[in-house]
Amino acid sequence: MPAPDATKCASLIAYCRASQSAFCDITQKGYEKKRAKLLARCIPLIQGVDPCLQAETRISGPPLSTAAPKPQRSRLTNSRDERFRSDVHTEAVQAALAKYKERKMPMPSRRRSVLVHSSVETYTPPDTSSASEDEGSLRRPGRLTSTPLQSHPSIEPWLDRVIQGSSTSSSASSTSSHPGGRSTAVPSATTTALAGLSAHAHLGVPVNSRVSSKIQQLLNTLKRPKRPPLKEFFVDDFEELLEVQQPDPNQPKPEGDQMAVLRGEPLAVGTPWPPTLLAALQHWGTTQPKAPCLTALDTTGKATYTLTYGKLWSRSLKLAYTLLNKLTSKNEPLLKPGDRVALVFPNSDPVMFMVAFYGCLLAELVPVPIEVPLTRKDAGSQQVGFLLGSCGVTLALTTDACQKGLPKAQTGEVATFKGWPPLSWLVIDGKHLAKPPKDWHPLAQDAVAGTAYIEYKTSKEGSTVGITVSHESLLAQCQALTQACGYSEAETLTNVLDFKRDAGLWHGVLTSVMNKMHVVSIPYALMKVNPLSWIQKVCSYKAQTALVKSRDMHWSLLAQRGQRGVSLSSLRMLIVADGANPWSVSSCDAFLNVFQSRGLRPEVICPCASSPEALTVAIRRPPDLGGPPPRKAVLSMSGLSYGVIRVDSEEKLSVLTVQDVGQVMPGASACVVKVEGTPYLCKTDEVGEICVNSSATGTAYYGLLGITKNVFETIPVTVGGAPVSDRPFTRTGLLGFIGLDNLVFVVGKLDGLMVVGVRRHNADDIVATALAVEPMKFVYRGRIAVFSVTVLRDDRVVLVAEQRPEASEEDSFQWMSRVLQAIDSIHQVGVYCLALVPANTLPKAPLGGIHISETKQRFLEGTLHPCNVLMCPHTCVTNLPKPRQKQPEVGPASMIVGNLVAGKRIAQASGRELAHLEDSDQARKSPFLVDVLQWRAHTTPDHPLFLLLSAKGTVTSTATCVQLHKRAERVAAALVEKGRLDAGDHVALVYPPGVDLIAAFYGCLYCGCVPVTVRPPHPQNLGTTLPTVKMIVEVSKSVCILSTQAITRLLKSKEAATAVDIRTWPTILDTDDIPKKKVPSIFRPPSPDVLAYLDFSVSTTGILAGVKMSHAATSALCRSIKLQCELYPSRQIAICLDPYCGLGFALWCLCSVYSGHQSVLVPPLELESNVSLWLSAVSQYKARVTFCSYSVMEMCTKGLGTQTGALRMKGVNLSCVRTCMVVAEERPRIALTQSFSKLFKDLGLPARAVSTTFGCRVNVAICLQGTAGPDPTTVYVDMRALRHDRVRLVERGSPHSLPLMESGKILPGVKVIIAHTETKGPLGDSHLGEIWVSSPHNATGYHTVYGEEALHADHFSARLSFGDTQTIWARTGYLGFLRRTELTDASGERHDALYVVGSLDETLELRGMRYHPIDIETSVIRAHRSIAECAVFTWTNLLVVVVELEGLEQEALDLVALVTNVVLEEHYLVVGVVVIVDPGVIPINSRGEKQRMHLRDGFLADQLDPIYVAYNM
Repeated sequence: MPAPDATKCASLIAYCRASQSAFCDITQKGYEKKRAKLLARCIPLIQGVDPCLQAETRISGPPLSTAAPKPQRSRLTNSRDERFRSDVHTEAVQAALAKYKERKMPMPSRRRSVLVHSSVETYTPPDTSSASEDEGSLRRPGRLTSTPLQSHPSIEPWLDRVIQGSSTSSSASSTSSHPGGRSTAVPSATTTALAGLSAHAHLGVPVNSRVSSKIQQLLNTLKRPKRPPLKEFFVDDFEELLEVQQPDPNQPKPEGDQMAVLRGEPLAVGTPWPPTLLAALQHWGTTQPKAPCLTALDTTGKATYTLTYGKLWSRSLKLAYTLLNKLTSKNEPLLKPGDRVALVFPNSDPVMFMVAFYGCLLAELVPVPIEVPLTRKDAGSQQVGFLLGSCGVTLALTTDACQKGLPKAQTGEVATFKGWPPLSWLVIDGKHLAKPPKDWHPLAQDAVAGTAYIEYKTSKEGSTVGITVSHESLLAQCQALTQACGYSEAETLTNVLDFKRDAGLWHGVLTSVMNKMHVVSIPYALMKVNPLSWIQKVCSYKAQTALVKSRDMHWSLLAQRGQRGVSLSSLRMLIVADGANPWSVSSCDAFLNVFQSRGLRPEVICPCASSPEALTVAIRRPPDLGGPPPRKAVLSMSGLSYGVIRVDSEEKLSVLTVQDVGQVMPGASACVVKVEGTPYLCKTDEVGEICVNSSATGTAYYGLLGITKNVFETIPVTVGGAPVSDRPFTRTGLLGFIGLDNLVFVVGKLDGLMVVGVRRHNADDIVATALAVEPMKFVYRGRIAVFSVTVLRDDRVVLVAEQRPEASEEDSFQWMSRVLQAIDSIHQVGVYCLALVPANTLPKAPLGGIHISETKQRFLEGTLHPCNVLMCPHTCVTNLPKPRQKQPEVGPASMIVGNLVAGKRIAQASGRELAHLEDSDQARKSPFLVDVLQWRAHTTPDHPLFLLLSAKGTVTSTATCVQLHKRAERVAAALVEKGRLDAGDHVALVYPPGVDLIAAFYGCLYCGCVPVTVRPPHPQNLGTTLPTVKMIVEVSKSVCILSTQAITRLLKSKEAATAVDIRTWPTILDTDDIPKKKVPSIFRPPSPDVLAYLDFSVSTTGILAGVKMSHAATSALCRSIKLQCELYPSRQIAICLDPYCGLGFALWCLCSVYSGHQSVLVPPLELESNVSLWLSAVSQYKARVTFCSYSVMEMCTKGLGTQTGALRMKGVNLSCVRTCMVVAEERPRIALTQSFSKLFKDLGLPARAVSTTFGCRVNVAICLQGTAGPDPTTVYVDMRALRHDRVRLVERGSPHSLPLMESGKILPGVKVIIAHTETKGPLGDSHLGEIWVSSPHNATGYHTVYGEEALHADHFSARLSFGDTQTIWARTGYLGFLRRTELTDASGERHDALYVVGSLDETLELRGMRYHPIDIETSVIRAHRSIAECAVFTWTNLLVVVVELEGLEQEALDLVALVTNVVLEEHYLVVGVVVIVDPGVIPINSRGEKQRMHLRDGFLADQLDPIYVAYNM
């Protein structure tokens, strides 16, 4: 399509979209129609598909699954899909979805590369002079260092491609062709050496890369604000206040009168109740021994055993006798009356459970029924163990079969489960019990005091508590149920519920015995095989009562088709135990519809509400028992979210239909109170927590007095504060209200309540909405968990679902986006995180539901292992602090005045004055190193200057003063004669670290050439490292290369020809065997300002910069270092650094010649094969001063952590060290230096020895600790103030505190000032600003090809805009601050400490504040044990977090939520994209610094081969 048409077309689509969002009533169909009409002029639409979408599918590579179209499955196979089914609700959800147009969200991307997963390092030209991977060692362990180029057919020669300005598109085939490879910052000979300019223009990122298009989609999604913008509010510049959501003035408020306490009917007075339950058991057991009590079924539905009342009585007596008389320990009875005993019985064995329960009651022991632990790691098992421990349980009763199935220890005993107390196990099958003597009678038959049993309950947070039920409550509950349900002797009840707790226990084990009923117990396993079994049993046993849950009704509905001859006419009550779940109403209605024709009467269905604390709260009764007609309420969900009851009229979409759960229990009173705070009575149209006062409730949480008082002893009060009753009420944990005819309605549970902002949502309601989206197609067995997590002081909704095994990536993503829209539309709440897990992987509750608290725990710990994640922090988090508004420009003058008024010092400091420091040495008399070397060769010819060590610690080469002088002369002669070079020509020195490099450097000076040190290419990795060498040679305009024989061969090899054009190398001279010749005369520069050497380095932002060092600056640098470190000819110092740039080069090549001390040279590469080499050398040569890099320090810390003992045995002793300095161009890494100090303290390393240095491109050595001077200080600053460029000191350990260590002492002759980054005015002590430096050893400028004057002037000759405007300063590009400390320096003055915070180029400007990547990265690394490393950068205002996963790939998606959470909590930032990669992908340079810009370019060009990329909405 021609360009004008394309733009017209795009604008039409945009208009069309805008009109759709403006008039929200346009449907998807209408929108499609309207767009098609508008676009008809531009292009024919292919079958109504959005052309943008077509393009998108093209871009995003092959679809992940190409399954054949799935045949329609029959309804039955999905039998357990929808617990929360409601046709009305499903229609509402579909209508809500139709309102939304499909938003194009970027799909997360997974690894799909079939190429070798080699590390990024193989491809990124990482660093200074030529990125040879000599320092492969200096990467973190676990990085691959080389991959043969041939395995990547799609790689083009890196340099050529970039010079031509091309950039490959990233199709799936070239995914891994050069991960992270920068296609920027590689200038040809015609571009500037300061190639960094291109790093900031986002060149080299293929426009059509998949990543870029996804980020664009993400931005498009985020650009449409869904909610009105936040209100303006005042925020102090310092304090970041979280936005507090104000109540909406239009929100509905309750308007009714205050409710009155509702009293149930009194317990019948004339009824002859037995005095205790045990008395009833004895009565039936002795007078009607043959009456059936309990029938157990197997999984085929056959009756396996019927327990009679006689048998129950005799076996319970036998057990009671055994427990009291036959169990001893140390001749004492093991159990005393009142002791707690665990009952561990499977759901398939109600008979043995019943015997055990009543046996314990007869023996006056307290049964604690729990689930059978199947494995040692059951969900929630540890908390059950905690309950058993706190109850003092020492004995567990079980059956023979069950005991055989328990996990065993090696001894054959039952294994001890995690968190459980030691237990004795007693098998209670008949043969193990002793028969009691004729005259033995238990005492318990008439006792009513004390606890009868303890029922366990798992709270929302996952803790398990025991609820004690007294004998009195037990009896009252049985009486109330008997009266409410009209139970009569010998009636039959079928029970599908768990008989160990809750309604299953109260009806099926306790009340049944009081009334001599016959219970047919249907095990869960049978229901799974045959969901109709309970109906068949009702039919065959002519049961009058059935006890079920709504899901049992739902399952039987799906299975009933084609069943003949089923009749439910015998039923008088069908008790729905989970009637309190609002979503049970649809199962009840549907069940009635189908089974009414089979004898089921409508009034038979009786929902009830219960809670572990209050036992049965309410139950619906049939009319013959005096119940009013059943009612339903259709409530507005929006109203409910504000806690108000509004019958919905107009919305119809977001409604909740609830049915009543009947009347309050006989003998009880009920009321509804406010959920939070004082229990005030609610108004009649207000939702609150239902409270019950009755003798039939639980009495306490075992052993937990505090929460017992809150829950079991609540005194509801009126608005005036008057108590409504003199007896305490029990909180039920049910949320609801009292409706017409005094019927109780329940709308949710406190456990499922989520308070988001000011609104309340119920987890079950959200589950129902998610299931209504497309339940049949997607969610496995309807298994969805919804819970809330607290992030940034507010609840956030998390939804976790199991997806069907065959669901494709597209299916799941589409389902996720539809669920988000449905929940947003119906509940007006955003979902913070939506996670999909494989089928059958969520932790299960004992009876097959989802164990919610365990799921939440796994989510927060990062052990959920989802297979798909969608985070929506942009939508949900509305309480971020207001973005900082930059103040109208405050001028530099007002800044100074402000600081003076506030009593703040202007931040400037300087090292010692050079003039005062007399230096008697000959070196002072000449500004040229050439003269100094000749003088030393003449006066101390045999004084050793350099010792080079091999990996074994042996000396491989040495150089005395005269040897170095002679070798330099030979090199100079070769350059003049063979190379035909003139003074001023540039020469590239491509050498491995060693004495040859030093000799070549002085050889160049001897003949007036300008040396450029370049790191040699890596023989195994020429494809990446050689182009960097070529680049530096070209940019530096070197006319000759000096090198060794081996490297010369490498530069001209066939392998090299595949990476670069080897025909264009300048003259290459091999210095291994040059003749012994002298130069006729040694060159003496005409003035000290003549260029001495060029220093090339790649900054962390990917800028290749070469700086010019004059002879004067070189001598001044050596002199400052000499004075600071007290270097004399008698000293030995150990250096473990790369000798190619910066301070590393100066220490390796320059300082020994200037000061005459002996340097022990340890190439960092040798540490790969011998980690202890450097420390052994320091000890062997008793070095007082030693230098290393962070990479070296990290290798020693990781590699020698466990070997300090062995090193001490070998005689390594570090007590000689006065100062060990880390050479760096970054903020000091306190954690690393501290762990290094602690670790090697055992080898005598003084605690105060370790410090850092600071230098940069404009001045390679600004700070250096040295041997005198006070110790480096550490301060703690407020990280929030730092984001506003303020420095506020706080105490160690205070929230948001950040430790910063001083970067060493300022060198002699160096002056430092802190300047404002924009106004260039001087700043006070309390401000963060750019560090500017003035010193004789500043570099004189960038080595530029065209002479970029503006840049040059800006960096090297800046002046303050106010105050001292005369001094010339160099801008370091680093942010920092100065603090005057309490310490005194050598001159007796108070010491000024310089703190470096970070590179200005690296900082991230987000929400108007300045963030330092390292701070965010530190938080992220702490978020999960599997995060090995992390790097952050921004792209189009989105924060991108890249984490290296050191673990299994299935853990990758766990990190997405944890990373998002921690960055929100600690930095108040929303992460835009989370990228999870393999270890070693984040590129690192030889100084151990992260190359974040390389990483960014690699990511945008889709070259990282990530495991997973999540785009947060």
